[in-house]
Amino acid sequence: MNALHQHLFDSYRAAQHDEPAPPAPGTHDVAVLRAARDHRRFEAVLAGRPTTGWLRLAVRQALRRRRRAGAC
Repeated sequence: MNALHQHLFDSYRAAQHDEPAPPAPGTHDVAVLRAARDHRRFEAVLAGRPTTGWLRLAVRQALRRRRRAGAC
């Protein structure tokens, strides 16, 4: 059973019991990702690490190493 089938089953059950229907699958995905990002940033602050810019820094360092090696 996939998420859509489960949603339809839960919606039918809610309608039978005069309860509100559950949210559609994927409705809160963005909110969950934002909460995970905020938690990761919070943990970084507590550990004394920078909270943003890690991807840009990693790309910059990789490009520098590549230029030093003469690959460009």
